[in-house]
Amino acid sequence: MIVGLVHNGRVHLGGDSAGVAGLRLTVRRDPKLFRNGPYAMGFTTSFRMGQLLHHAFKAPKPKGDLDRFMTTVFVDKLRGCLKDGGWSRKDSEQEKAGTFLVGIYDRLFVVYEDYQIGESADGYAAVGCGDEFALGALHATAGLGLKARERLALALAAAGHHSAGVCEPFSYVTARKYPS
Repeated sequence: MIVGLVHNGRVHLGGDSAGVAGLRLTVRRDPKLFRNGPYAMGFTTSFRMGQLLHHAFKAPKPKGDLDRFMTTVFVDKLRGCLKDGGWSRKDSEQEKAGTFLVGIYDRLFVVYEDYQIGESADGYAAVGCGDEFALGALHATAGLGLKARERLALALAAAGHHSAGVCEPFSYVTARKYPS
C-alpha cells in the first residue's frame, strides 16, 4: 500500500512493508519507497517491478510542460526499462505493467498498469491493498492542520487496521522541492 499527498509545495509518500501472495504475507525489508533522481516513487503490484524502478530505471530529468513530459518522455523511458528487465507483459497486444505513485516537486501522479498517468484534483492518492481506507483517512484529515507525515501515518494505520494486505513497519519519503 502506498499513499501520497501534496503538502506545502512538496509531495510526501508513505508505504507499508507487506509482500502479499494470495493469503500469504511476508514483511519485506526491501523498500517500496525510494527516490530516483528528482522523483519520489512508491510501488505496488510487484517487488520485481519496484526493483527495476529503483535500480535500473534511468529517470529522465523533467522539462517543459510536466503533463506532456510525464505522458510521453517519462512513460517511454519507463516502458523501455520494464521491457528490458522482463517485467512488461502483453495482453491482447496491449502492454501492461504495474501501478505506482510518482512525486515530482509539487505534483503527485499515479502510473497505472496501462501506462496511463493520472493526477487527482484532491492532492492525494493511494494505491494497493487498502487504498480505499487510506483515501477515506486522507479525506477526513484534510483541513485539520496536520503535518504531512501525520496524515500519511493515519492513512496507513487505517488501511492496516482494515486490510489484511497492509502491515508495519511504515516508511516515508519526500520529493525534492522545485528548483529555484
